[in-house]
Amino acid sequence: MTNYIYLPKADGSTYRYELTQTEPLPAPSKSEFTSRTAYSAVHVTADPFGSSDPVRRPAIDWDKTMEYRHYLWSLGLSVAEAMDTAQRGMGLVWEDAKELITRSVREAKSVGGNIASGAGTDHLVPGPDVTIDDVVQAYEEQCSFVEQAGSKIIMMASRALAKAASSAEDYEYVYGKILNQVKEPVILHWLGDMFDPNLAGYWGSDDVDEAMEVCLRVLHTHADKIEGIKISLLDDQKEIDMRRRLPESVRMYTGDDFNYPSLIEGDEQGYSHALLGIFDAIAPAAAAGLKELDAGNMQKYHEIMDPTVPLARHIFQQPTFAYKTGVVFLAYLNGHQPHFRMVAGAESARSVLHFSELFRLADEASVFRDPELAAARMKPMLELAGLQAKEVYK
Repeated sequence: MTNYIYLPKADGSTYRYELTQTEPLPAPSKSEFTSRTAYSAVHVTADPFGSSDPVRRPAIDWDKTMEYRHYLWSLGLSVAEAMDTAQRGMGLVWEDAKELITRSVREAKSVGGNIASGAGTDHLVPGPDVTIDDVVQAYEEQCSFVEQAGSKIIMMASRALAKAASSAEDYEYVYGKILNQVKEPVILHWLGDMFDPNLAGYWGSDDVDEAMEVCLRVLHTHADKIEGIKISLLDDQKEIDMRRRLPESVRMYTGDDFNYPSLIEGDEQGYSHALLGIFDAIAPAAAAGLKELDAGNMQKYHEIMDPTVPLARHIFQQPTFAYKTGVVFLAYLNGHQPHFRMVAGAESARSVLHFSELFRLADEASVFRDPELAAARMKPMLELAGLQAKEVYK
């Protein structure tokens, strides 16, 4: 096999990179994880031939999109559907999200896969005329749809609420109205503004500690209607502090794509379950690592999981909201889709140098299903960027 590739440097020159991964990780057998629940927030596959206006009217390749969800279920992972990893609110509109949820729930039932789906307010455009009750009605519409589709609800953070709220009490009012109506316990979703700048000041304060107090009040007041909370603050100590203050019945789902191995492992006072976008990109390693955690093989768990952290930190580097580009690029390198095109043209969000470093880190993390295929798919990407064939292959 070809075990090297020439990658570009910032000065325009190239260097020979020798692949360290010669064999893919063996896929663990499909079964439920016994010690943790692990959701992968999952991307959608665009249809590059389905629309002549991919920014305003993007097309989705439904077959490839569903195939990838089946792949995750085959590894034992759960699917978090129509979340920010699927470009929700950043290319994927509510009308398409409804079809995505409907299709995914149907496929989940066909194989016994676990699924939870995002319900938010993204069909409500934030603005000065939007009221708190408008936000409540928007949440009611989406939560009702997700329930009727047969999925657990992930109650996503709302841009419209962040814009309309004038106090912490507004957040408590909105969440209380919705949580008092849901039929089954939901997962709440606190997304930091590094993932979406429109969510700055969520829970009524720019101070994270003050915001956490408001969130905890909601959690304790409505604990019987909340299965868990996913927080994505990229601050492991904040997550640990909050985890230790949760109601006994409420789970912490880590959304920290920088510090997930240690947060999932936990400490003497508890641990986090997982609801992570990075699990889309590192699915085979994540599944294998969780199997070792189930078996109590902590050294092996870290041998598998820790090398994926530099890759994750690279994919989620600032601007963090562009991380979806790296997730989809890895799906392309791993042969899950035949192209590297994204909804709303988001493939342009990262540089060629970023993709080259991503390739190197993915190799070092052993997350390529087929290293030779990944190298073969990387080469035309570099040529398209302007590297001559002789510089890529040499």
